[in-house]
Amino acid sequence: MTVVLDKVSKVVRGSAHIRNVSLTLTPGTINILLGPTLSGKTSLMRLLAGLDLPTSGRLLVDGVDVTGKPVRERSVAMVYQQFINYPAMTVYENIASPLRVRGLAKAEIDTKVREAAQLLRLEPYLDRLPLNLSGGQQQRTAIARALVKDAKLVLLDEPLANLDYKLREELRVELPRIFEGKGTVFVYATTEPSEALLLGGHTATLREGAITQFGPTVDVYRSPRDRETAQVFSDPPMNFADATIRSGQATGPGGVALGSGGTLQGLPDGAYQIGFRPNHVSLINRSAQLVPIKGVVGVSEITGSESFVHFECGGARWIALEPGVHDHLPGAAIDVFLDPSRFFVFDSHSQLVRAPARTASL
Repeated sequence: MTVVLDKVSKVVRGSAHIRNVSLTLTPGTINILLGPTLSGKTSLMRLLAGLDLPTSGRLLVDGVDVTGKPVRERSVAMVYQQFINYPAMTVYENIASPLRVRGLAKAEIDTKVREAAQLLRLEPYLDRLPLNLSGGQQQRTAIARALVKDAKLVLLDEPLANLDYKLREELRVELPRIFEGKGTVFVYATTEPSEALLLGGHTATLREGAITQFGPTVDVYRSPRDRETAQVFSDPPMNFADATIRSGQATGPGGVALGSGGTLQGLPDGAYQIGFRPNHVSLINRSAQLVPIKGVVGVSEITGSESFVHFECGGARWIALEPGVHDHLPGAAIDVFLDPSRFFVFDSHSQLVRAPARTASL
């Protein structure tokens, strides 16, 4: 089944939730909707499911306009971040419910339910009611119910947020494989760039109800076509500096020298915006090619395996992400090091001019 959104918009009480979205989703593909909260991910999924009607535009399935077709007449399954189960039914009956509606034989229902329960680690809980389960177990039940439907369009709206880390990582690997093998159009919404990269497939970046870019996930990450896409696809947020380039030398806020060479090489003189990801800001000079700059620490956040160091330089506020523990006191002077080969360069209209070479690490 090929699903096409054709210039779709959704306006609610004068507010544009979805803005002129065109998108083609093909069978057997993983499609990530990546964006911050309120960027339009859930609104777009509801339009895909048929739960809402677009204000303008069309939804096509295999070339047929299904814009007004009710959700019950579509081959679609949807799982929300907030799990939804039938409270009076056991886990077994919750999973079996869409199969009973289809009128499958009892033996076939039992086989499908138990296969889904095994995959989602629900076998010990099949006789329990949802209220007697943990939040993660309830969410797994909702995912299992979607799995057994064999729907052609599966919509997962941040479905793993309530699961423990180990199970979340396992399902990130398992779910795409399961649905891909069935020729399903798989759409997965997330706020986390790292989750999009783990799932792979194709990613659509959303900002304020519009898709800023759609393509193979790694390609969108490596070459965001504009500053908005780069901001969406970076966590922590990408650092930006208004810069002037003269004779290959970039000067940033407050006259700070940002270096030369790398992606700056050969650019015409003029005004640009330079972006660099926090994990490409080093607190240790590991190479003669790195450019030293001085900053003032705002705050250090230590997560155990890595540290987020917020600092100010020339009036701009940036973040460095470094492995290990780096405990810097607020207000302390700090030396940080930039790598011009990892700079993203945008023009004055925020369009990508130059991205790091493919040989550079993510």
